[in-house]
Amino acid sequence: MMSLFFPLLFVSVLCMNSFSAVQGKKWKGEGTTQNLESIVIGRCYEYIRLVNPAVGEKNCSQIWEAFKNAFINKDPCSILPDDYELFINLTFHTIPPNKSLFWENNQLLVTSLAARGRRYMSVGDTLFGFLADFLIWCGQADSPGLDYESCPTMAECENNAVDSFWRIASVTYAKHSSGVIHVLLNGSAEGGAYPQPGFFADYEIPNFQKDKISQIVIWVVDDIEGPDRDSCGTNSVKTLETRLKTLGFDVTCTDNYKSVMFLLCLDYPDHSKCAFASESPDLLSLVMAAEVQLQLACLWEGLYMHSYIDGVLPAVQKGGGQHLL
Repeated sequence: MMSLFFPLLFVSVLCMNSFSAVQGKKWKGEGTTQNLESIVIGRCYEYIRLVNPAVGEKNCSQIWEAFKNAFINKDPCSILPDDYELFINLTFHTIPPNKSLFWENNQLLVTSLAARGRRYMSVGDTLFGFLADFLIWCGQADSPGLDYESCPTMAECENNAVDSFWRIASVTYAKHSSGVIHVLLNGSAEGGAYPQPGFFADYEIPNFQKDKISQIVIWVVDDIEGPDRDSCGTNSVKTLETRLKTLGFDVTCTDNYKSVMFLLCLDYPDHSKCAFASESPDLLSLVMAAEVQLQLACLWEGLYMHSYIDGVLPAVQKGGGQHLL
C-alpha cells in the first residue's frame, strides 16, 4: 500500500504546481520588463545628456513617478490615455519641422533610419517615446507592485497600460509635427501597408494640424525577402492617399525609395533586389561608411552612458530615496 502512496503523492504535487503556475499567469501577454524603473530613469538621463541635450534639463525621478502613477494600483484593463497626461507634460519638447517620421509594420527599420533623431525623429525618438520604446509594463488592482508574470494584450482589453500610453504618445506626436511629414509603410505587410484600424489611421492622421503641414511624403518599401503586396496608387496605399488628399494635404508617394533601400541592402548586399547598388558603388560605400560612423557614435554613447549611470544614477536615486522595483 505504501508503495502506491508515494508515487500518487508525487503526481499530486506536480499537478498542484502546474495548476498554480497557470493560475498565477492571469494574462496572455508578457509580464513587466525586469528593472523597469532603472531602465526608464537611465534612458531619461541618456536622452537629455547624450541623445538630445537640446531638450534641456528634465527631472528624471519625477518623470518616473508620473509614469508609474499612471498605472500602479489600478485595474490593468482600466488605464486611459489621460492617465499619462502628467508624464507627457513633463517629457514634452519641440519636434523639429520636417523631421517627423510616421510608420506602420516596420519599427526596426524606422529605428535604423531615424538614427536616434539624427536623420528623422519618429515617436520613439522623442523623449516620451524613447523612455518606453520596446518595454512592457502593467500594475495590479489595489497593489503598489508591478506584475512581472503577465500583462493584458490588446485582444484581452483595449485600455491596457501599454496601448493607452502609445495612444496619447501618438496623438501628442501628431499634433506637434510640422513641415514635411514622412510616412514609411511596409509594402510586404499582410493585410496591407496601411492597416485599419491602426495607430496611424486612428490616432495620428486625425490629429494632424493642417495649417502646420506643407506636404506628406509616403514611402512604401517592400521587405528585401518579402512579397510586393502593396504599392503607391493601389490597395490600402490608395485608400491612404485618397484620405489625405480629401483632407486637403499635398501628398506624394514613392515605391521602394532608394535611400531606404540602401539601408535595407546593407544586410542583403547580394540580393537581386539590391542590384541597383552595384550601379552606384561609390554611393553604396558612402552609405555604408555613414552607417558605420553612426554605429560607432552609438557605441561610444553606450560606453559613456554605462560609466555615467554607474556613477551618477545610484547617487541620484540614493539622494531621492527611490526604490528600484
